[in-house]
Amino acid sequence: MSTKPTTTDLQWTELDQRAVDTVRVLAADAVQKVGNGHPGTAMSLAPAAYTLFQKVMRHDPADADWAGRDRFVLSAGHTSLTLYIQLYLAGYGLELDDLKAFRTWGSKTPGHPEYGHTTGVETTTGPLGQGVANAVGMAMAARYERGLFDPEAAPGTSPFDHMVWAIAGDGCLQEGISAEASSLAGHQKLGNLVLLWDDNHISIEGDTETAVSEDTLKRYEAYGWHVQRVEQLPNGDLDPAGLYRALQAAKAETGRPSFIAARSIIAWPAPHAQNTEASHGSALGDEEVAATKKVLGFDPEKTFEVADEVIAHTREALDRGREARGEWEKTFAAWRTANPERAAEFDRIAAGELPAGWEDRLPVFEPGKGVATRAASGKVLQALGEIIPELWGGSADLAGSNNTTIDKTSSFLPAGNPLPGADPYGRTIHFGIREHAMAAAMNGIALHGNTRIYGGTFLVFSDYMRNAVRLSALMHLPVTYVWTHDSIGLGEDGPTHQPVEHLAALRAIPGLNIVRPADANETSIAWREILRRYTKVFGKGAPHGLALTRQGVPTYEANEDAAKGGYVLFEAEGGEPQVLLIGTGSEVHLAVEAREELQAAGIPTRVVSMPSVEWFEEQDQAYKDSVLPPSVKARVAVEAGIGLTWYRYVGDAGRIVSLEHFGASADAKVLFREFGFTGEHVAAAARESLAAATR
Repeated sequence: MSTKPTTTDLQWTELDQRAVDTVRVLAADAVQKVGNGHPGTAMSLAPAAYTLFQKVMRHDPADADWAGRDRFVLSAGHTSLTLYIQLYLAGYGLELDDLKAFRTWGSKTPGHPEYGHTTGVETTTGPLGQGVANAVGMAMAARYERGLFDPEAAPGTSPFDHMVWAIAGDGCLQEGISAEASSLAGHQKLGNLVLLWDDNHISIEGDTETAVSEDTLKRYEAYGWHVQRVEQLPNGDLDPAGLYRALQAAKAETGRPSFIAARSIIAWPAPHAQNTEASHGSALGDEEVAATKKVLGFDPEKTFEVADEVIAHTREALDRGREARGEWEKTFAAWRTANPERAAEFDRIAAGELPAGWEDRLPVFEPGKGVATRAASGKVLQALGEIIPELWGGSADLAGSNNTTIDKTSSFLPAGNPLPGADPYGRTIHFGIREHAMAAAMNGIALHGNTRIYGGTFLVFSDYMRNAVRLSALMHLPVTYVWTHDSIGLGEDGPTHQPVEHLAALRAIPGLNIVRPADANETSIAWREILRRYTKVFGKGAPHGLALTRQGVPTYEANEDAAKGGYVLFEAEGGEPQVLLIGTGSEVHLAVEAREELQAAGIPTRVVSMPSVEWFEEQDQAYKDSVLPPSVKARVAVEAGIGLTWYRYVGDAGRIVSLEHFGASADAKVLFREFGFTGEHVAAAARESLAAATR
């Protein structure tokens, strides 16, 4: 058995130490059984994770979704066993058989933690650094939630006060997203956030001296964090007593986020594998596992050995959790009694319901007038902000361009910030020029619950955000991305800022709904539909990306069928349609112009606006056929971007008016004309399609 730490402020028994050592052999056994995985970090982090789950965090294994719980984020998701074994020991529902099934088909213990798949997993992690930003978002959401329901309470006295704990590795801190998120957290003075850095000096290529030489603690001091370092025990193991003191000191530091560096030895105490890169991502081997068990006082002939007294001891977390939740419920009940209106608001928001009459606040725009859809979106947000207090968001330093300021008088900024409108519970978030961290923080905000989050930037910069957007879709999170300047229509800024491939690439992400409204009224209907679809129930929610124009576009009569993703905007006249023109966004009006030319030539032409391919595909076949009749083979799709989306809709005889190359720097009208985005060109394509369809 490894060395027992000496402490006066931490109750640490032989059973605690035996439990920690049990974690180590379970991690080694689980990876050895499946033949692949990451045993080393799970072994070395065992004291830290155990101290958090058994000694520090407020949580109830019997109620993983308890609103008053602390949140835990394992940013270093490759060491998923670090989390799974603690969930097993504490009584979250995982059992030994689940650990034995690690990384196998249908198991509750996949290679990286997956939200909605395993009880107790708060977020899907794996891509390094994402969890750091998720944790920052959770801490932001916790503060905003407190502002919604209990802003006057003294610090530490509200039922809405809780902590966010995160563990990150060397790889997490090397990824740029963690720097973005950590800078934001320091600026926001998120005193409810604690980040534990597993400083083990090992990555896949070996010692981190290959790539890193900075002073990480000084970097976090510069971000505005409270910084501590925990020294190792003489034998090289992590010191639970030192960890406990540091974690408690971090919890007591309420004016800024806390960063704790813990120097560990990966795969400790494996005699030969410790401190090697091989132990990061490979099974130790039968001989090394047996040798490790001997060092720890376990029988090398046994696998997945857990003493009855150990599991009985760790499952006392259920009793502690029940007691903590009971105490919280008393505080919560007292708050409800004292704040009946806020309690009713809490119940509404927690149930995912919207205020009565909210739809009546949605603006309706006058037909004929040219309005940029980004401007229409801004008017929708300002109108809804007055009645939906849980709706909040901002942009990556582009609020004036994205039109994402929901309240010009209220900024989500910490106490002491000198700017006008600064409010710890403010409505408008200033993410700064941190697109990637913004997206991942939005994921954390959505995961935390009880608010509705959106965030904006230019569509071309969605590339910076893509990994986090992908995780939004993977987790079915109800976040809304407001992506403006959605085509060459942004004009003179040129090809570096003009999205071409982005719409097609984003539509390729399973579970992400892209909505590109044709006009102001479609924009209003799109926001309504997005808010209606909001749910935090795993598997039923979905992220949405709104692609909005910089330039003004004609406004048409509002049509409720826009919420179905595709609908008949203008019907053919003079008979059944001979040709279908399908458009999205700013190109719909080109289809309308082409229709006028074709109708004048005696060709009955239907215009279909398809703001969301994903929404349209949800409809039954009868509806889809009513919009796009299979009998009509002559079809043209028009969109100022790569045409990949549209081949399945136009068929063999169809034509696509698209942009298969980068843009240029010029006035938007010039670019549309030069690149063939005109009503005349669309009409010509329709004639080509008609000819092909009649051959």
